[in-house]
Amino acid sequence: MSKKLKFHKIYDENYPKVIRLCLGYLSGNEALAQDMAQEVFIKVWQYLEDFRGESNISTWIYRITVNTCLQELRKKKNKTLKIEIASDQTSEDTEIENQFASMYRCIDKLSAENKSIILLELEGLPQKEIAEVIGIKHSAVRTRIHRIKDQLSKCVKNE
Repeated sequence: MSKKLKFHKIYDENYPKVIRLCLGYLSGNEALAQDMAQEVFIKVWQYLEDFRGESNISTWIYRITVNTCLQELRKKKNKTLKIEIASDQTSEDTEIENQFASMYRCIDKLSAENKSIILLELEGLPQKEIAEVIGIKHSAVRTRIHRIKDQLSKCVKNE
């Protein structure tokens, strides 16, 4: 299979996961998340031939996504990212958007590593794979996820 065809297959299979992960890191800012997803796939294209296959391709792409988003957050550390809510939404849509915004604000308060863990968990990545992406033991991931969920619940209730 040519590099181009292989890349298209990888892109089609992984783009939805990458964009959701970027949205999580970037507080729901869709335009910036799309830019970051584009950056991720530029890197995937550039380094595809270097991928050794020691892990799943999706794990490798998650790692690129996490690193790309963390780099962006470091650059924009002092800027506040906001979610735009369209004025023509129904009150129910607005309430849902407000709940998501609240959750993103709480996720933003987490350490970089805990943010990575919970966003990968929310993405549905198996905990063993999260441990591989983050570089910690599986048992530590299980414990951290429990603590992070408690922390997020308390944060959302206090907002």
